[in-house]
Amino acid sequence: MIGVRPPEYDPASNEHATTLPVAGRETVRGYVRELLRRHRRAFLILVGVNTVAVVASMVGPYLLGRVVQDLANGERQLHLGRTIALFAVALAVQAFFVRMVRLRGAVLGERMLADLREDFLVRSVGLPPGVLERAGTGDLLARINTDVDRLSKAMREAVPQMSIAVVWAGLLLGGIVATAPPLGLAVLLAAPVLLAACVWYFRRAPSGYRSEAAGYAAVAGALAETVDAGRTIEAHRLERMRVELSERRVGEWTSWERYTLWLRSVLIPAINVYHAMILGGVLLLGGTFVLEDWLSVGQLTTGALLAQMMIEPVGMILRWLDELQVAQVSLARLVGVHEVEDDEGDASVVPDGRHLNAERVRFGYLAGTDVLHEVSLAVPPGTRMALVGPSGAGKSTLGRLLAGIYAPRTGDVTLGGAQLSDMTAERVREQVALVNQEHHVFVGPLRDNLLLARTDASDAELWAALAAVDADDWARELPDGLDTEVGSGAFSVAPAQAQQIALARLVLADPHTLVLDEATSLLDPRAARHLERSLARVLEGRTVIAIAHRLHTAHDADVIAVVEDGRISELGSHDELVAAGGAYAALWQSWHG
Repeated sequence: MIGVRPPEYDPASNEHATTLPVAGRETVRGYVRELLRRHRRAFLILVGVNTVAVVASMVGPYLLGRVVQDLANGERQLHLGRTIALFAVALAVQAFFVRMVRLRGAVLGERMLADLREDFLVRSVGLPPGVLERAGTGDLLARINTDVDRLSKAMREAVPQMSIAVVWAGLLLGGIVATAPPLGLAVLLAAPVLLAACVWYFRRAPSGYRSEAAGYAAVAGALAETVDAGRTIEAHRLERMRVELSERRVGEWTSWERYTLWLRSVLIPAINVYHAMILGGVLLLGGTFVLEDWLSVGQLTTGALLAQMMIEPVGMILRWLDELQVAQVSLARLVGVHEVEDDEGDASVVPDGRHLNAERVRFGYLAGTDVLHEVSLAVPPGTRMALVGPSGAGKSTLGRLLAGIYAPRTGDVTLGGAQLSDMTAERVREQVALVNQEHHVFVGPLRDNLLLARTDASDAELWAALAAVDADDWARELPDGLDTEVGSGAFSVAPAQAQQIALARLVLADPHTLVLDEATSLLDPRAARHLERSLARVLEGRTVIAIAHRLHTAHDADVIAVVEDGRISELGSHDELVAAGGAYAALWQSWHG
């Protein structure tokens, strides 16, 4: 078949994008089998109820076929009253069980969809933080929103309806063969047309739908990035470039949309030809067989009616197969999170002490491109270290390695002699905590937002944590205190207050080592300085690694590490580095004008 060519995809246009993996066929099949295993009882009930409904629907053709045969045989007493009564009973049974089929199918679909959503959410929350940071928000949001929406119809309708249609078509085919075996040839003669069309379609559809989904994810990513960085784009006058990028992404996506639409425009007429061939074949072959006395008129009537009834289940199968092509891609994208390697660590790995050490560490976000180069750093217990340097030098990346968010490509990051990458995530979080520039206030009571850090904390401890970060004054003024609903749609907290909530969680978590990545960046200088002084009381005795552009933080630190181009160029106290007259001295001089 000749037609529309699939649109060209330019990998270079998205060469730096890192997305979550898409599951392979075996993973998807395994997950589907697991879903069916969980709901096998409901699935078997659905099949059983559907079988009764289909058998009841076949009573009518058999009764009509008998009447026609009786007329052909010259019978005078047709017993129409009994025939009509049997037909009415069968019709009532069919109506009742069809209703049961729809109800059972809808319930099964909703339960499977709920399982899928819960599995995806649980697995996504459990992904290593580094994986989520690299994937970004566009791909994750596209999976949570678009892919789940596409799967909703498949789970609610396609899976149950497909099961119903397969049972329906199988029973009807069996009825045709049992009633008039020669009429089975009509189905066989039409099958090659349908088979050829389906093979042609299903060879092209999966890749087309995958590319269509990836194209939409690229559109979502570009738009989300543009919105998030709107002020920066305006400041640098990048509007035209971002519009061109969005238009290119939309163009690629709509090209794949047109391609998949063209595939369907070929498949659907082929299905109609198949239906016509079945019915025409039954009538032509059946008529010939009747003339040759190989088949009775009653058998032909029943077979023709059953063949006509086959149009609907076969159409359902193919229609839902097309829907399942879209759903399969979305399912593969959702189940793809299961293919991310679990970074569970070894529960037996326990640090022997609090000494944090990085030895000859190399790390990069992209293959072949390192951000950190041969970084070595020793942080004794109780040390307050400041990481300073120009933007993009690698300070935050180094902080994330020291916090156990990332594992080094080469080299070692150890805590108490134990590799951070070998510990379980829970063990690392008990020892080391990261508070960065990003923060989030969850919709719910202020109490619940704080209990995320320690579920068994009392109200007195919650107030003490808020007081430690100078947040108790405004918190006590809330209408319902700790029970006040905060977050989107509730009491709106200011960015500085949201950051104080995040720092209060840190106080409650009580780790012995803290990595503060510009944790007070959203506060004005006076408030930030005041908060840092308050935190100083809380951080007493803990190891603190602070990443900041405000050099008063470095001035108060025991040790300062200057990070330049992914390397530590200077290491020492404030006075030592100022006296050395190097990069830090230049920064300090610039800071003080």
